[in-house]
Amino acid sequence: IVHRLDKDTTGLLVVAKNLRSHNGLVQQLQVRTISRQYQAVVQGVMTAGGTVSEPLGRHPVNRIKRAVVRNGQEAVTHYRVLNRFRAHTHIQVNLESGRTHQIRVHMAHLKYPIVGDPLYNSRLQVPSASLEALKQVLLDFRRQALHAWKLSLVHPLSGKECSWESPLPSDFETLLQSLRDDLQLIKS
Repeated sequence: IVHRLDKDTTGLLVVAKNLRSHNGLVQQLQVRTISRQYQAVVQGVMTAGGTVSEPLGRHPVNRIKRAVVRNGQEAVTHYRVLNRFRAHTHIQVNLESGRTHQIRVHMAHLKYPIVGDPLYNSRLQVPSASLEALKQVLLDFRRQALHAWKLSLVHPLSGKECSWESPLPSDFETLLQSLRDDLQLIKS
């Protein structure tokens, strides 16, 4: 395995078939030539995209969690808004670095935690007068709404540019559709 995904994050993952390929792919990760793009749904309405450049390390109290810490490892996360809803935002996220829980910690640090995140989002945000269907979808979403959507790299042996996309899983699509339906409720 060349890199990892957080537990319950869906999508693309790089696995090498042999040691030579593995070493070449790890080197690409280290020099940041592998492009990894994610999609997420966060709580709160973002006005614009941006970049988070905050160091990450172990949480000072909870050893399972990560946190923004002064002497942590460099971590850079770029994000842009794809869709805004009444109380949520659908975003695309690009990683420069790949630290444990990086996207989840950076979004929570900005006060836009990822929907369903059991570690970094302890509250459920439901707009007032929402459709029952949206309330139920949010209650039933039992993992972080984070999907490794697109991956690009140079094949370590052939030198050929390779790129893959993974469609959003059905629970993520259902969440987005429920948010769209809820937004239409107030527009009509």
